Amino acid sequence: MLAAYLKECGPPDVIRFGEVPEPRPGAADVLVDVHVTTVNVVDALVRSGAFPVPMDLPFVVGRDLVGRVAEGTPAGTGFVPGEWVWCNSLGHGGRQGAASERAVVPADRLYRLPDGVDPVHAVALLHPAATAYLGLFTHGRLRVGETVVVVGGGGNVGSAMVVMAAHAGARVVTTAGARDAERCRALGADEVIDYRDPEAVKALRAACPAGADVYADTSGLNDLDTAVDLLARRGRAVLLAGYDTRPTLPAGALYGVDRSIVGFAISNATSGELAEAAATINRLMARGALRPPGTETVPLSEAAESHRRVESGDVRGKLVLRVPERGPSQAAAGREPRRT
Repeated sequence: MLAAYLKECGPPDVIRFGEVPEPRPGAADVLVDVHVTTVNVVDALVRSGAFPVPMDLPFVVGRDLVGRVAEGTPAGTGFVPGEWVWCNSLGHGGRQGAASERAVVPADRLYRLPDGVDPVHAVALLHPAATAYLGLFTHGRLRVGETVVVVGGGGNVGSAMVVMAAHAGARVVTTAGARDAERCRALGADEVIDYRDPEAVKALRAACPAGADVYADTSGLNDLDTAVDLLARRGRAVLLAGYDTRPTLPAGALYGVDRSIVGFAISNATSGELAEAAATINRLMARGALRPPGTETVPLSEAAESHRRVESGDVRGKLVLRVPERGPSQAAAGREPRRT
């Protein structure tokens, strides 16, 4: 089968596009005909070796997929051939990746795609939206009526956080560029502050007179002086980006008011935590409430160039890689989802 794969870690040009052996599912696995996949920053970290993961070579890259359950899936998994499904946790933990014509997915990491959801929009959301859910609820412990500050509300993870927090009944304050301000308000933000404004920190304090219960930094700046000072009593700062940052810790302001800082990576999430996130993601996608900031679709054969562009920051929204059609087997029984 065709795949984007590695024989060694390194820069984007180590990605090859060609034939690899077709995977064989175990008793608890589902074989999926992949329709679309995408490129996340963490995919580039895995490819480069900066984020080491167990890998059997040749190693297929990629975390996320939307596709159909394939013929050859073992009975008893709960999935039947032809169903549209998605996954966002391949390509690490000893699992081969998603950037291939077919992929093997553990049944407890596979979820059904709601009717009417565009596969391209869905695959662009899966990794950012799950990250947003884990940051807000699993690690940030956000509750109804609390105030959350989302740093970077115009981005992939940040915009998903705005939607999820608003739908959970939180008051949402976000920072974003001027061009993203109206979109953030439409997604549910109560207040949007231009991060380029020299008085942005002052504006954040004015927007959170009682402090922020959760401060989620999706930008990777990790300005802990600002974050900790802005937190309410027992407020939580959530760090999820900025792998190489080394911020100063304002310890007294942190422990003196029972504040806390928690960091997390989606790669460490359990299958149960990912399933909880998936339930919310599916509900919001089905309502049309959760949509990517933008998508660009390219062939899977451009995986190496796509990695280069993601690393250079030359992407707004998400790059979606379309997998070549397999022929009659991929057009097996089941409905085509309505394109939205």
